[in-house]
Order: sequence, then C-alpha cells, then structure tokens
Amino acid sequence: MSHKKEGPLRVLLITPPFTQLNTPYPATMYLKGYLNTLGIETRQADLGIEVFHCIFNAEGIKTMFEKTVDLYPVMDANSQRIYALRAHYMQTIDPVISFLCGHNPTLAYQICQRNYLPEAARFDHLLDLELKFGEMGIMDLAKHLATLYLEDLGDFISRWVDEHFGFSRYAESLARTASSFDPLLQALETAPSWIGTLTRDVLKNHVDGFQPDLVAISVPFPGNVLGAFFAADWIKQYTPGAKVAMGGGFVNTELRRIQDERVFKYIDFICTDDGEAPLAAVLDYMSGHREQDQLKRTFVMHNGTVCHMNGANEKDIAQRETGTPDYSDLYLDKYVSVLELANPMHRLWSDGRWNKLTLAHGCYWGKCSFCDISLDYISRYEPISAAMLCDRISEIMNQTGQSGFHFVDEAAPPALMGELALEIIRRDIKISWWTNIRFEKTFTPDLCRLLKASGCIAVTGGLEVASDRLLEKMKKGVTVAQVSRVASAFRNAGIMVHAYLMYGFPTQTAEETIDSLEVVRQLFKEGVLQSGFWHRFAMTAHSPVGLHPESYDVVHTGPEFKGFAENDYFFEDAEGTNHDDFTEGLRASLYNYMNGAGFELPLQNWFEQKVPKTSHASNLINKYLNQENSNIRPNAMVYFLGKVPVIADAIDGLCELIFYKPQGELCMELYEAEAAWIDEWLNKADVKMSSGISYVSFVDSYKDMMGEEWEEESWSELIHALKEAGLTII
Repeated sequence: MSHKKEGPLRVLLITPPFTQLNTPYPATMYLKGYLNTLGIETRQADLGIEVFHCIFNAEGIKTMFEKTVDLYPVMDANSQRIYALRAHYMQTIDPVISFLCGHNPTLAYQICQRNYLPEAARFDHLLDLELKFGEMGIMDLAKHLATLYLEDLGDFISRWVDEHFGFSRYAESLARTASSFDPLLQALETAPSWIGTLTRDVLKNHVDGFQPDLVAISVPFPGNVLGAFFAADWIKQYTPGAKVAMGGGFVNTELRRIQDERVFKYIDFICTDDGEAPLAAVLDYMSGHREQDQLKRTFVMHNGTVCHMNGANEKDIAQRETGTPDYSDLYLDKYVSVLELANPMHRLWSDGRWNKLTLAHGCYWGKCSFCDISLDYISRYEPISAAMLCDRISEIMNQTGQSGFHFVDEAAPPALMGELALEIIRRDIKISWWTNIRFEKTFTPDLCRLLKASGCIAVTGGLEVASDRLLEKMKKGVTVAQVSRVASAFRNAGIMVHAYLMYGFPTQTAEETIDSLEVVRQLFKEGVLQSGFWHRFAMTAHSPVGLHPESYDVVHTGPEFKGFAENDYFFEDAEGTNHDDFTEGLRASLYNYMNGAGFELPLQNWFEQKVPKTSHASNLINKYLNQENSNIRPNAMVYFLGKVPVIADAIDGLCELIFYKPQGELCMELYEAEAAWIDEWLNKADVKMSSGISYVSFVDSYKDMMGEEWEEESWSELIHALKEAGLTII
C-alpha cells in the first residue's frame, strides 16, 4: 500500500475564484451532502465570494489605488477619473456592498438621487431609467446603478491591477482551449498576483481552522482553473501532508486525456464525471483500505507516469443515495445581488440567492449533435422521485432560510416536472423555482398552468439556430413552430421564457442566420420570449460534431493536443459563411428586443455589412401561434387547483357558482343539477385531496347527467370556464 493515513479523514471542499456573485455554485454542496451519509467530516468554502469581499471593501479599494499610484500619468481619461475619485469610492464601497447583500435597503434612496455614487464610463450609456425602472421600483434602480459602480471598479482592476480579473471568472483566457499547461505554469511560477495572494490568504484561514487531510477542489469553468492551481500550489507548500484532488465540469470536459506530469506537482488526484464515487475511493485509498489501481476514474502519478486508475468495482452512486445538498459553512449572507439589465428574466442569473437542486441526472433526450452526449453527465439519465425531491426541498429551505430554487438540470423532464408540481401543491410548499427545459410539445397550456401553480416563475430552453433545416441537422427534436407554441403556453401561464440561441453551426448560411434573427424578432414582438442570448457555435471533443466532423461537412483543424486540456476544436466550414460579421449585429438587436425596442427596424440596420433579406413572412410566428392544437389525451387526468365554489341559492332552477380567487372572483350561472354535478366532481378532483380523476370518467359522468341535452360546444365552453377557475387536464 503506497499511502495510508491513520484515523478519520477530514475533507475541505473548495470552489476557487470566481463563479457567481449572487449564489454559491452547487458542486461542493452536493459532495458535502453525500460525504455526510458516509460520516466523513467535511468543511466547504466558496473562495470566490470571500476574495470578492477582500477586494470590495474600504481597505481593499485603498490597496487597489495604492498599487496604481505611479500609473496615473499613463492612464486613459476614464481611469484617471476613477483614480481622482478614489476617496469617494473608499467612502461608499462598504455601504454599497452591504446594500447589495440585502443588509442596507434604505441606501437605495441615496443611490437613486445620482449624487451619492461616483460615476465613470459604465454610466455613459444608461437607458431611460424612468422607462425601464418606473414599474420595477426604487430598489431595482438602485441595484442597477450600484452594479454599474462595481463594473467601473472592475474595469479599473482589470486594466491596471490584474488583467485576468473578472467578476465571474479569473484568467479564463489561460485555460480556454489550453492544449498545453505552459501558460498556466508560467502564471504559477511568477510572483503571485493580487488576486492570487488574496486567494491564498482566504484559503489559509480555512486550513488553519480545520486541518484537512484532503482538499478537494471543484473546477466548473475555465475561469476557475488558475485559481484552483493557486490554491493547490499553496496547499503543497503550506501543508505538505495534505493531499489535493480536483474535479468538476472543466475536468470532465477538458482533462480526459491529461498526460502532463507537471500538473501532478500541484494535484494528487484528478477525478472525472460524478465526484461522489471517485472521492469515496480516494478516501478509502488514503485510509489504507484500497490499492491505487482500485481508484475510480482517477488520474494519478504512478512510477513517474500519468496513469488513469479505474479498477474500482463500485458503480456510481444512485441519485437517491447521494443525500441532500448541504449548505452549511458557506457565508450565505455575503452573496451579492447585482442587476445588469432591467429585463426580469435575464436578471435571474445574477440577482437573488437560489438554492440549487437537480431533478434528474443526465438528459432524457441525449441526441443533440452539439452537446457532450458521449459523456456521463449527459448520457446517464436517472430521475429522482417527486416525493424525495420535496423532502430535499424542505430540508434545504430549513437549512438556508431561502425559498427560491434553481433546478440545474440539463433538461428537466416534463412528466417529472408535473409530478413534482403536484407534490409541491399537495404538501403546501411555498417556493419559487425555475429550470432548463426542451421545448417539448408535452408542455401543454394545462401543464404550464400546473407548473405555475407550484411556484414555477421561469424556464430556459434551446431554440438554438431557429431554422428547421439546422434544427433537424443538429437532432434537436423540435421545430420553430413547436417552440413558438410551447413558449406561448408558458407565457400565457405567467411563466417567463429565456431562449438559448446559436449561430455559426456547420453549413449555416448568411440567409439562415438572418432568418433566425427574424424568427427571434417576431417571438419577442409577440411577447412569447422575455429573454435570450446568442452563443457562437463551438465544436467540442465529446459531441457528435466533434467526434464525427465529416458527417457535418466540416474539417477539424486543431489545436494540437500538448498534454493538458482538450475540448474546444478549431474547424473549417466550406459550405457555411463567416459568422464573425454577424456577432455585433445579433447582440445589438437582441439587446433592443429584450428591452422592447427596435421591432420595426429593418434587420439590415443592425449590421454594418450588407446582409440578405429574410425569406420569412412578417406574420410567421403569429400563424404558428394560431395553429395551436389543444387536443386532450385519452388517458389524461383531471385536477382542480382552485378553491371549490360556493353555490348560491337557486332561483327559478338556476343557481350561481362563485369561485373565490386571490385576485377576485369568478361567477358561473348554471342549472341546479349542473351546478351540483360540478361541485361534486371538483371536490373529487381537488389536487390536495385526491390523486386526480380520469378525463374519460369526467366526461362520461357529465354526459350521463345531461342525457340527451349533451352538446360538444356547450361542454367546451364549460371546460374553458372551469379552467379559468383552476381546472387542469394533464
């Protein structure tokens, strides 16, 4: 046995700088929840939010300006303005951060007067604030202005103090498409940057207070990689007895072929895919209960060579056995809500503290040609029961005191979403939640209303190229018409919709790009989308396009693998077009559409170069929306989500049903027998009291009651009215 640690092991789980400011990245909470089930003593830390607070306080800002005192003569005019106002920044930074953490709400009034915060270049292009924030309130306006204030400081830091700084990333350029370890190694071997020094100072506090045997570093994105190696380097120097493991999204997608021995000067174990089983195996190995070759999906140095050890017999941990994510140890009151855009959907990524949870491991579709469907995090689909999910929701709410949830699924399954919604309503759990979906036709208007009743406030989903030819080529499994109708169903239920948009897919022409933009314009104009974002297509090593580029009429041209990372590929597309020309026009047009502007402008106005005219009719989306098919499945179930009506005294054989709703009341005048029938069946279908009733029995009973007076048209009118009162047919 090559290594053995006596006694119980202690594990420190860390996320290096930087990810989100408003909520912790969930990986360490998931791992801590699982290690709790094994009785392993753990601590966790989000180094990013702690380093952020080391920078953005009066002492940190003072240090920042002291580092640039000799640079003032060569600064640009905007930077000189910020430096000249340094006293104002030092005086205001602590109150502003407290406000953005939710602890100092009355400061909003001063911020909104526009004479409290120092203003630099980020304030130069403000939209009409009264127009955008008049309905949203003073708190949101103040958050937006405080965000611009922080961004001015961030620009100053990246320009004059540390070029790698970003609020949600650090040194991303060094790790993106990093086929060689050389650039990262060079950064590690030079004098530590200000951010690097702060990272080590924060980490020292955690290590001194806990004395871990293993430091497990989660690295979700390229913008966390250098921070992870800063941390690992310090651990090796300061606590040489501790071991260091690395895993997470970046490792899973980028380091699956790692060969560079120099990496293992800093890292002892590099674990791929889900971390629970590999981490448990590493701890067994450190305890002397397992040989090195019996590790699970783990790269190590063995006899001077990088080896992939995967001899463990254990399967991956079932999702029902991973335990509830554990938020303890994290400084939840230090997360900062920022507001870059007034758009109410777009802000969800940066505003508010969201508890993270997963409905199902992997993707139930698993076919999209641009996606990493060959990797475990996509390919292994495993849902959790609605009952267990509600148990975990309640436990996390009790732990964090927060009732907002972001279900971080690759694509949340519609059937499970419906089951979860019913369970939430039956247990009377009050939460707000959002998640990622595919625009499946199974998201009927009724299902969307059910999801809304359970607390769903928003969904995100991939419209991607908004071209039926390309959607079929990428095996997306949807059409533009289907996406339009599903998005409309969510919108009509009061659920916001964000679309992931893509351009530059193999063989995509300029005409198809402009047609896609026209589709997006119409979707926003019709109000069925509230938010969107254009992503440039990237060929990745583990997607069908990356694995079989010839099938998509492109040629893989690099980069050459040099022992470190391998994921993003360069490629040539002989049939497509130069999509660099479209980047700015797509961005500018979408920004305007999200702010309710620019719908009447010709598409050509967004581009400097000549672009084709769209081939789509100007009423394309409107036609799709008017073709909506609301046929009911034969095996559908009926649920009643509202309050059972009060029946008024009958007069001349007619009586009134009164449905009391939080925002008013709905009245229906019916024959006495009909009203009694409705009262009886709505009680049977009450979602909190029953598991639903079959639609067939519901219809048959009404036919029997009405006898020869049954009319399909009258039935349809009745169902429509009952749906307004809370009837849902799933």
